[in-house]
Amino acid sequence: MDISLYNTLSKEKEIFKPIKKGEVSMYQCGPTVYDYPHVGNYRTFILYDIIRRTFEYNDYKVNQVMNITDVDDKTIRRSKGEGVSLKELTTKYEKLFLEEIQSLNILLPVHITRATEYIGEMVDLIEKLLKKEIAYKASDGIYVSIDKVKNYGQLANLDQSKITKERVTNDEYDKENARDFSLWKFRTAEDGDISWPASFGEGRPGWHIECSAMSMKLLGPTLDIHTGAADLIFPHHTNEIAQSESVTGREFVHYWLHGAIMNIGNEKMAKSKKNFFKLDDLKDNAVSPIGFRYWLLTSHYRSPVNFTYEAVHGAQNALIRLMAIVSNYPEGGKIIPAYKEKFLSFINDDLNMPQAVALAWELIKDSNESDADKRSTLIDFDRVFGLKLDTIPKITEEKIPPEIQALADAREEARSKKDWEKADALRLEIGARGYDIKDTESGVKITRI
Repeated sequence: MDISLYNTLSKEKEIFKPIKKGEVSMYQCGPTVYDYPHVGNYRTFILYDIIRRTFEYNDYKVNQVMNITDVDDKTIRRSKGEGVSLKELTTKYEKLFLEEIQSLNILLPVHITRATEYIGEMVDLIEKLLKKEIAYKASDGIYVSIDKVKNYGQLANLDQSKITKERVTNDEYDKENARDFSLWKFRTAEDGDISWPASFGEGRPGWHIECSAMSMKLLGPTLDIHTGAADLIFPHHTNEIAQSESVTGREFVHYWLHGAIMNIGNEKMAKSKKNFFKLDDLKDNAVSPIGFRYWLLTSHYRSPVNFTYEAVHGAQNALIRLMAIVSNYPEGGKIIPAYKEKFLSFINDDLNMPQAVALAWELIKDSNESDADKRSTLIDFDRVFGLKLDTIPKITEEKIPPEIQALADAREEARSKKDWEKADALRLEIGARGYDIKDTESGVKITRI
């Protein structure tokens, strides 16, 4: 069955045709390791995982590369601010990131690359761009002259009238005004010892050249898929295309996939806005990483989502119910062909996870199928969902009286508002009525004392 993907470049869904039969090369923009990721960032990383799992479910071999940005403006600024070496800072946050993606059951990428390990490849690309006169040397570094780049800005639908002959040194900049961007920044006093030798002058790379160097080194001059969050379309991915295709003269990427942003209060979740939650915040509010993952599966990756604890708790309660049902199904069944075919049709239609999740619940309600076959089919679906349905112990669902559930819901609301005194009082009230409430990794569990 064909896989159809929405290509940001063409602005339409296209049938996936791999460069090499049975294989897919995929590059994903990884974290900049200078701080804790927020849950909006993790929406993007779960998307990467769903793409990989979908292709593997379709029997593709996935050659997946994810970069770690361990040198850029942010990492240098943060290391100076904390008074630690760049290596110490980035190692700390890389370790944290890798631990957290595993708690979300995100498969570790086949290759994890660090920018500082590919400086030689970056220098080589910059030398080629200088030789082609696509890049030029200024007093503070090396820049790409975007007016010499064919079809610059096509990915982002840039208004060519807004392109100006100016330079910008910042790695992230004004989304409305394209300008010549930095490939290499000559050493300054602020950088301290963070610099590398190069034929065109000692310094350090700009953010954009890093991904081109790493992706082409490991996957070749043309990739099947490049993916990232929608806010990377410009300038980052636009500039990757410009520098890569200017060097090779070939199409850099066949399929560009971008995940929509996560909002909070209908405003983009971002560290710069200080309106974000970390994974630990979710755990403190009785949301497990897998519960959060399930919530994201209920929205299409190209649709913005608005984060609320009410929405995530609701999704997690559905997951707990799903886990209880699957755990009580008997083993030994077979995968149901008709349901597998439907499942494939949904996930292969631009990764339509909401429909795939709805199909799982449809199967549960289907009285014509045996419980053992339902279990085997749902475990098969979970190869893509990644909810660990094959590892859960047997769960017995107990009917919780409505008044006890209401008290538990009120406690969760108090916890979400960090009203710990009220939450403790509600816990005591639940206990006085003969029930115990526990906050577990998979969510809130209510049992009779």
